[in-house]
Amino acid sequence: MRRLIILISVIIVLYSDLNGQVGGNSTYAFLNLPNSARAASLGGKSIAVPGDDLNMPFYNPSLLNSNMNNHLVMNYVRYFAGINYGYASYAKDYGSYGTFAAGIHYVNYGEFIAANEFGYKTGTFSASEFALNLICSRNIDSLLSFGFTLKPVYSHLEKYTSFGILADAGISYHNPDKLFTAAFVVKNIGAQLVRYYKGDRERMPFEIQAGISRKLLHAPFRFSILLQHLQKPDMKYDSRPGQKSGQDSPETGLNKIENFGDQLMRHIILGVEFLPVENFYFNLGYNYQRRQELKIPEKVGLVGFSWGFGIKINKFQVSYGRATYHVAGASNHFSLSLNLSELYKSN
Repeated sequence: MRRLIILISVIIVLYSDLNGQVGGNSTYAFLNLPNSARAASLGGKSIAVPGDDLNMPFYNPSLLNSNMNNHLVMNYVRYFAGINYGYASYAKDYGSYGTFAAGIHYVNYGEFIAANEFGYKTGTFSASEFALNLICSRNIDSLLSFGFTLKPVYSHLEKYTSFGILADAGISYHNPDKLFTAAFVVKNIGAQLVRYYKGDRERMPFEIQAGISRKLLHAPFRFSILLQHLQKPDMKYDSRPGQKSGQDSPETGLNKIENFGDQLMRHIILGVEFLPVENFYFNLGYNYQRRQELKIPEKVGLVGFSWGFGIKINKFQVSYGRATYHVAGASNHFSLSLNLSELYKSN
């Protein structure tokens, strides 16, 4: 454990960035898109929800377990401006060797009009990105598990291509007697091996997360809290050069205490699951950072909020999630999960 703490501390120091705003600072940003309807409905990220949902190891590889043996999941997301993406994965348990899964994550940005510097149309071009997820997980003891994901990434944007190798590592503590789970994940460690063009290699969308979840003993609810971007204390964007986040801001009207609270909340994603019966759930999520960055002050609406549900019909688990990013629209997430062992058994 001491070695693990030292390793985590070194990673934080090497990858820390004190600049504000997380978007636009790295390539392969599609790796952080929420794939499953369940995770999307819980605010976009979920690393401490136990069970047999094979979508969860995408966010935390240590959640992969033997109960997911021979499971298959498929996800499709209708995003904005004609963009669509998805994720599919299959898992197999090998006893004392651990549980393994393979998945493919893709995003299709659609077709674009190509034009020269004078504005004359010269044709069309496309853009897409892919990542292969190779996941393995093993139990350290009855309560602790460790997982690792290797992610080769290929990106094709018009005539430019890039290739990189990234990895996620996670550790989970799950106490079924107390209905409590805690997790710590380091995401997207790696490098760009083949660059889009000559020059410096671009940065990876590195992130450190921690999370907990607790299911109530006598009520059908599970509450979850996720802490995101722990390597970046200041997540607030400020276009005014020289302005420190701790100073009073005439544009926002926040003093030092209010600014600290605002910074803290930008790291927190809240989720709650309503689980009345075994084969049905209804979720709600709240992402404060998303709300603050994408809201329109004159019409805030439900920006930052998300919801979804899942139901098991025969041998299939069907889920839907909807996340509001802006008053102009929301993303729609569809997930299908099945246990192939049950499917074969019924035939």
